[in-house]
This record gives sequence, C-alpha cells and structure tokens, in this order.
Amino acid sequence: MAAMRSGRALVCLAVLALYLPMRVQAQEAVRLFGPEDAIRTLLVRSSTDIEMFAPVMQEFVDRAIDTRIRYEQWGSNALYQKSSEECQQSAAGADLVISSAIDQQVKLVNDGCALSHRSIYTRSLPAHAIWRDELFGITLEPAVLVYNREELLGDEIPLSRFDLLDRLRPNDSRFAGRVATYDIELSGLGYLFAFADSQQASTFGALLEAFGRTGAVATCCSAELIDAVAEGRFLVAYNVLGSYALARAEIDPRIGVVAPQDYTLTLSRGALIPTGSQQSDTAHAFLDFLLSDQGRSVLQKSHLIATFDNGEVTDFDNAIMGAAPVLRPIPLSPTLLVGLDQMKRELFIRQWREKMVLQVDEDE
Repeated sequence: MAAMRSGRALVCLAVLALYLPMRVQAQEAVRLFGPEDAIRTLLVRSSTDIEMFAPVMQEFVDRAIDTRIRYEQWGSNALYQKSSEECQQSAAGADLVISSAIDQQVKLVNDGCALSHRSIYTRSLPAHAIWRDELFGITLEPAVLVYNREELLGDEIPLSRFDLLDRLRPNDSRFAGRVATYDIELSGLGYLFAFADSQQASTFGALLEAFGRTGAVATCCSAELIDAVAEGRFLVAYNVLGSYALARAEIDPRIGVVAPQDYTLTLSRGALIPTGSQQSDTAHAFLDFLLSDQGRSVLQKSHLIATFDNGEVTDFDNAIMGAAPVLRPIPLSPTLLVGLDQMKRELFIRQWREKMVLQVDEDE
C-alpha cells in the first residue's frame, strides 16, 4: 500500500511539474469593468473568482469618474510567483494584488514589494488585519465544513473536528473515501489552512491519520470540492473557504455549511499595492473603497465578509449547530512566514502527502 501511494504521488508530482509553470504564464480569466474610453485603467490581479468580486468592482467604477478596471483572476501560487518576479525585476505590473494566500502576501511585503498606505479606513482595521501599513485584510472568511444535506441528517452531520474523527473511526464507516480537502501542493490557500491547523489544534495529527486510513481525497479548488459534495461524490469537504461555500449554499439546497464548533479559522483576504503600480493613486482610492462601509456592504452581500453578531453565527446553520464556534483569526504577521520556510514546507508536505490520496483532474 505504501509503495502504491508513493508511486501515485510521484506520478502526480510529475504532472504538476509540467502543469504549474504553464499556469504562471497566464491568468485564468479576465473581465473589464467601466467605460471603454476611460482615462485610466486599474489592473487588479486576484485569486478571488471574478463572479464573487464583480459587484464591488462595478460599484467602484460606477462611482469613480473616467476609471476602468481590468480584473485578472489567477491561482494563488501563480499570482505570488508573478508578483515576486515583477518586484525583483522592478517591472510594471498590477496596481493591486489581492490573495487568500496571505502568507505569500506577507512574504511580498517583507521583500519590499508593496507601497505604504494610510487612511482613516486603514486606521480602523483590527491589528490582525493589517501589516506594516502595506498589507490589508479586506474580507472575513471562515474555513468551514461543507456537507451534503441530502446524504447527512441529524447526528450524522459533523459539527466539529472531533465529530469528524468519530465519523471516520469505524472500520465500516460510510465516510471512508468520501471526505475531501484541498491539495496543499496545488492550493496556496489549502496549504495555509492546513499549516494553521497544525499550529492550532491537538486534533491535526489524528485527523491526518484518519484521512490516510480512510482514503480521504485531496483535490484542486473550492468550486471542485463544493461541486463534488453537491453531487454526492463526497459527503464532507474539510477546510473549505466559507465565502464560496456560503454563496453556493444560497442557491443550492444540497449544500450545508458548518463553522466548526471547536474552533473556526478566519481569514482576511490580503490586498497590497505593488511597488511597480502605474496607477497607484487610483489603487489607493480603490483600496479605501474596499475598506469603507459602502465597499464592505457589497463584499458582505457576496459572502466575502461573513456575518457574526455578538458571537452568534448568522450566516450558518444555526438550528443544527446549537452554539457559536470559537473564532481564531489567522493574523497578517511575520509568523505566517514560518510555514513558507523551504525546509519546513517540504517536510510538512511530505508528511501530508504520505497520508492523502491525490486526485488530479483529467482535464489538467
């Protein structure tokens, strides 16, 4: 079994070695917002799906005079590599970079790749959502459990990591082979959540062991994970970014979303203005708009800002959960760089890979 898993991992790594460099060369999707004859065009590069972020960009260009936005959607790893290369070469590039892989964003700041920005809006940010006046948390997104509402009812629904371990424990568990999470080699966000879990939770080692023993699957992206749960191929997806899960649950009754009761990691998607920005004044204005009450209201409607009122969960399955989770923000700080240390990263991925079943999309 170990030899088979090792062989499968080597095959997947060979595929990824060919695939990832190609992804760095081009964005995944592009959309333009604003008038064609605008005086200025703001280039925004982001790991956020266009459909999620479109409303706030449209709202901005409707308010800004003679401004157009070119929005490029990138994978987080490719976005980091592109941004880092342009910084090292002192080349013109994006005017704003937004990524959920905030460890990579902190690395860019520490490498001198971001401009400083101070305003009444940045001064109102909590300490965990700002770093050196150069990186700013613009969202509030939890890492959640996504489950199939048609397949799982009542006590079967895992409300915490302890519950998930209990579901995986029996030898004849129907959860075997039907739990999935991000492939942390493909997903910068997946790596960030997994490494944060390893630092936060006594359950991490037990979960990893249970995932390996029961054939849990590691796959690409938020949309793929949620689709597979909706279709019943997986019963549960672990550590999925809440914004995508909540947006899907709003229109798909098959999808249930739980913020784990033992603790819920929360992420503030990081935005920075690169040193090579050619439209830095407009980038400063757009960043302030994202942090303003008007911008945050639009982001909340897109589920990029989860709603927590007085500790009570209002965006999730209140009746099922029965109690609010403990929120643990992942801070924008140099502590995130620990997970990017090359030796630590290689060791962490190696230990993770030995347990997980890697799934590579046939289309890739």
